[in-house]
Amino acid sequence: MSEPQITLYVDAQFISPYAMSAFVALTEKKIPFTLHTVDLATRENRAPEYAGQSLTQRIPMLVQGDLRLSESSAIAEYLEECFPPPLHAALYPSALRQRARAREIQAWLRSDLLPVRQERPTEVVFYAESKPPLSAQAQNAAEKLIQACNSLLEEGREHLFNTWCIADTDLALMLNRLLRNGDPLPAKLAHYAQRQWQRPAVQQWLQLVQQARQAAQGNNK
Repeated sequence: MSEPQITLYVDAQFISPYAMSAFVALTEKKIPFTLHTVDLATRENRAPEYAGQSLTQRIPMLVQGDLRLSESSAIAEYLEECFPPPLHAALYPSALRQRARAREIQAWLRSDLLPVRQERPTEVVFYAESKPPLSAQAQNAAEKLIQACNSLLEEGREHLFNTWCIADTDLALMLNRLLRNGDPLPAKLAHYAQRQWQRPAVQQWLQLVQQARQAAQGNNK
């Protein structure tokens, strides 16, 4: 018996890093899904229709049958178990310790480095908006990020582990907060972020960003 169809709810502007992560996970798995948008600017996520389904009233939200699942890392882990390799592409390393490390990185990026996320929002990443120099607090957070990445990524390595995993996409987005604003970043980390950004699933998301922005600009004319 086939699994129920999947629907993924994302932000209407396509600039949520967490919505992007869930979209990339589904795309990498080559799982058919329907994409629905939620306008966070008008607080559509708090409207009864959406809030009645989403435990967190946030995006992304994955719907499959009677399942309603929020939080992008939980979505990725669910997809990995529901659609496992080798029939579907792997989202996490097969080795236990590497898989644990990938999940650690994901959890860290979502719970720490707040000054970087505040001063280098995803408008910098997706819209190339320029922001003023980092505050001292954000510089400290950026240095912490760089130090961790230097220990995780050997020179010339294109992935965190032997092959791509979903934590690569999440980490590249965080690094691109700095890179795309022109903030100092070691060459090997810049190369890593740029290479990850060329991944086809990421490029598909970037096309959606561009289409949404063009539509918004057309509506404002």
